[in-house]
Amino acid sequence: MAVKVLILEDNPVARSFLCRVVRESFSDAIAITEAGDLETARRHISLTGGAQGLHGVDPFKLIMVDLELPDGNGMELLAELTHYPATKIVTTLYSDDDHLFPALQCGADGYLLKEDRFEVLVEELQKIVRGQPPLSPAIARRLLTHFRQGGGDNHNALDSGFMPATGFTTSKPVPIERMPDHERLTPRETEVLTYLSKGFTIKEIAGYMGIKWFTVNDHIKSIYKKLNVSSRAEAAVLASKQGLV
Repeated sequence: MAVKVLILEDNPVARSFLCRVVRESFSDAIAITEAGDLETARRHISLTGGAQGLHGVDPFKLIMVDLELPDGNGMELLAELTHYPATKIVTTLYSDDDHLFPALQCGADGYLLKEDRFEVLVEELQKIVRGQPPLSPAIARRLLTHFRQGGGDNHNALDSGFMPATGFTTSKPVPIERMPDHERLTPRETEVLTYLSKGFTIKEIAGYMGIKWFTVNDHIKSIYKKLNVSSRAEAAVLASKQGLV
């Protein structure tokens, strides 16, 4: 089954460019749905279970969102899709703090600049399968500079759990008590966690388990949520302490 991708971009030329980037970035079969405004994007999302991505339907696994749209701002959609089971990436021309940090707070898992070269965007998008946050180089530098200068106190940019599947978040206390029954990992999640703790990448785990890398990413997000951790290292430590792996 093809991996479903939604590209929300009002500029037809930019939208076509992003479609080419996506197709070049992944080896899986890709089914791209295009939307030029928020209303159209919401309509497509409603067909895959709405903002919650209900079980039993085939939700989008990757959603790329422009910020400035004819009928609103892409951050509105990001905020609505907090619980939607997809990797959500902002694609924009804005690299300033006033756009970057609010987007991360609204749930963006990555932030790419459309002005970057085709090859750069492909490389950054491919980082998803390696368990790394897709960030344009200029954005990565901006984040590093921001937090080195103590700017995190002003924005709390990562409080929303930015890139839970890659560990690109602020640290959270690791609980030492055993999880209640309803928070126990499933056998599949335990298998993924075992591979994670041994240092395998998302793509490698997918190969060993015979599943799509997007599915591995979903398992990792669930693991982090259940364990109340925000990085691979925290998950591995907690798993060892509790005898989960």
